[in-house]
Amino acid sequence: MHSESEILQASATWVWIPRDSESEREHLQLVRYPARFGGGVRASVIDSSLDAAGVVDHAIGRTRDWGERKLVFSVGAADSPHVEDELRRRGAVHDDTVTIFARAIPGDPIPVPRGITAETVHTLDQVRDVDAVSVPVWAQQPLDADGLAAQLDEVTADAESRTGFRALARVDGQAVSTGGCTLVDGFLRLWGAATLPDFRGRGAYRAVLAERLRIGGEHGARTALVKGRVETSAPILARCGFAPYGEDRSYVLEV
Repeated sequence: MHSESEILQASATWVWIPRDSESEREHLQLVRYPARFGGGVRASVIDSSLDAAGVVDHAIGRTRDWGERKLVFSVGAADSPHVEDELRRRGAVHDDTVTIFARAIPGDPIPVPRGITAETVHTLDQVRDVDAVSVPVWAQQPLDADGLAAQLDEVTADAESRTGFRALARVDGQAVSTGGCTLVDGFLRLWGAATLPDFRGRGAYRAVLAERLRIGGEHGARTALVKGRVETSAPILARCGFAPYGEDRSYVLEV
């Protein structure tokens, strides 16, 4: 398993850049999300010689240049400078808190209830099932035929390069939970987990978690890394052997 400093560094530099987004890296990481994911701009990984006010001003300016009005900052202990107080001063609203978790791979097995199956996504039908779970949970726009085909191409390319995979859990044949993973420098980054509300608390999330850890182990990952929402997945992750390494918080600023 990686050291604590390696885990914190890997967490601090982890950025998701969705397909069809725009991004730039000056003073901090800015990503303009596509309309499918609600639009707006996400700001993170702050590393700048500017002061806190200057960093926030820069992010606001670029958000407006893109024609967006919603700016979401993700802040953590590694940021330089720290902008949390400046965001609050400007009226930003605390939106979410995630716990940074890690555990060794393989580690102790994760128990999965009988009747729940998990699989790795390879086909168009499976991609369609993933979308059917993700859309209501994340309030996304559903993929059209072209979008599903593009998603399958992405899933296939990631699998062939052995850099990323998607898992899907079923109850009585119905797709009810999903989650992705990416392999980077011996870390297995776990992301995008979603479970249909009517099936929560039944072990589907654990099935998806176990499947991704299995995949990671087969591909040489030593440490699983995940940011679990305090109100949802964090308690499950703690029960599954993940140890906490701090928190990230997000703030929404209307610009």
